[in-house]
Amino acid sequence: MIDHISVGVSDLERSARFYEAALAALGLTRVVTRPRTIGFGKAYPEFWINLRENMPRVPPESGVHICLRAKTTAEVDSFHAAALRAGGASESAPAIRPHDRVRYYAAFIVDPDGNRIEAVTFPSE
Repeated sequence: MIDHISVGVSDLERSARFYEAALAALGLTRVVTRPRTIGFGKAYPEFWINLRENMPRVPPESGVHICLRAKTTAEVDSFHAAALRAGGASESAPAIRPHDRVRYYAAFIVDPDGNRIEAVTFPSE
């Protein structure tokens, strides 16, 4: 249903380094570089970062977050660890999330601009 997503960032190069590290754990690499935008994906840009100079930090109460699918719990763990090493913050460490309809494994991070990004997988066991 969704073809691609994008987030605003205040420092394109800092964010490129952050997302190159965090998204690599999910198999996404930089596939497009333009003066004010960078696209990450597997075969085409699925996740974009767009320079928004003077953008204020995204407030935690915005409620907005983007969730990316991981193949395994190990990928979720790697995404979380890579994001922290690259300057992100943990909003929620990798763990099983029991839900009334489905059981899933996820981690939430916050990028240097306050964008909330989740990685999720649905383990069968």
